[in-house]
Amino acid sequence: MTRAQLDKQPDQVAAMFDRTARRYDLVNDVISLGQVRFWRKAVAAAVDAGPGEIVLDLGAGTGTSTDAFTTLGARAIASDFSLGMLRTGVRRHGGNALSGSGIPFIAGDALRLPFADDAFDAVTISVALRNVHDTSQALREMLRVTRPGGRLVILEFSHVKVNAFDLVYREYLMKLLPRVATVFGSNDDSYAYLAESIRDWPDQPTLARTIQEAGWQRVAWRNLTMGIVAIHRGFKPA
Repeated sequence: MTRAQLDKQPDQVAAMFDRTARRYDLVNDVISLGQVRFWRKAVAAAVDAGPGEIVLDLGAGTGTSTDAFTTLGARAIASDFSLGMLRTGVRRHGGNALSGSGIPFIAGDALRLPFADDAFDAVTISVALRNVHDTSQALREMLRVTRPGGRLVILEFSHVKVNAFDLVYREYLMKLLPRVATVFGSNDDSYAYLAESIRDWPDQPTLARTIQEAGWQRVAWRNLTMGIVAIHRGFKPA
């Protein structure tokens, strides 16, 4: 199959992540210069899930991000539409999709989530929303499965706010990122797509408006690492 394109056809994107699953976490750590670990901690703090709460982690991949939501006693579900990523996550969490570490791994499409209305206290998605074919529909689905008063936390690549650094960053993103991925044994075509999807993604205020238009309230964002990524947060009307 050819590499995924920016029209984000689901079968192409899922196949791309299937191919990169085995090395995905390693390459992310390398190409972010370790920043991805800091970003995960910031998302967990924004979700702030406590005992008795249930968190849905969408685009969870291998479940590396999901682990952080259970440290305060919450329950978390890892969901992704790449079966390759889920299988890798299940193996790393004890070999059982419904037990192992206590985190269930469930295949699901963000446009048609396989969960009941008002099922979760919080829904989160990290660096995966831009890979969804219809952003607004995905945000509405997240709203549907969140309980009234519950929260949404999105971590996504965004727009750097320091002009001089932005030039350096974009040069790295488009030219070096696919080469670095290849050195560490991942698929360079996949990371060429990822670099283009980051460059094509809307800026922080535009994404905030899209979130509001999907029905979320009190939407705000915070930049991390000079705006390379941003955390957007919103709440379902009570």
